[in-house]
Amino acid sequence: MSETTSATSSVLPVLPALSVQAERLIDLGVHEIAGLPATELLSFAAAAEAPAGGDSALLAVHPDHAPASALAPLLRHDGKPGFVVTDMPDVDLFAPLDTVSLPDAPLYLLTGLDRGEQMANWSPNEALPALTAEDRTPLLLTEGVHWVMQQPAVLERNHCFMTIGSRLRKANGALDARTPAIWISNGTGRDGRERRNAPKIGWCWAGNRHTWLGFASATGRRVQDL
Repeated sequence: MSETTSATSSVLPVLPALSVQAERLIDLGVHEIAGLPATELLSFAAAAEAPAGGDSALLAVHPDHAPASALAPLLRHDGKPGFVVTDMPDVDLFAPLDTVSLPDAPLYLLTGLDRGEQMANWSPNEALPALTAEDRTPLLLTEGVHWVMQQPAVLERNHCFMTIGSRLRKANGALDARTPAIWISNGTGRDGRERRNAPKIGWCWAGNRHTWLGFASATGRRVQDL
């Protein structure tokens, strides 16, 4: 999983308006994956935009309705579709940490997104308490995928990110040591040369550091009352 690092970071563009995000999800067929009518996404986005004039928030589908394995192929980078690494067949079993509270609704908003590159070269075990101390919540894997779907520029070499809000629990209740992340494939090993530059869902050990992976987080999640 070695990568080179860069001393500079990119300024990310503002997220599209929520109505545009809803159209994007519909165009990709996410509403069909989630078993939701397209009109529900459009109505949710319209109601959420009206009071705030379309603030910079991310429209997300609850992972119970749209799992990571179904969303991954919808990602694009350099014209290539996303994929899940072969040694992560249990990707959809990664669930929110006990400290992450999700709205009880099929659709919700995330605010204050940050790629967390200031924490590059931190381990997930180090980053989680730091995010908590800053009153930030780590992104789930599916939320990170939604972010890249809406804003592909958020995924770039040397500035990719982990989504440590999603973890897998073992039968004994302990956390699996893997932490999910989204980055760009080098086309080596089992990825295959044809997947070079494709968006990749993989994992890193919770105690390891990577100079090219930040820790995506948000200020909060909310549901807009319709």
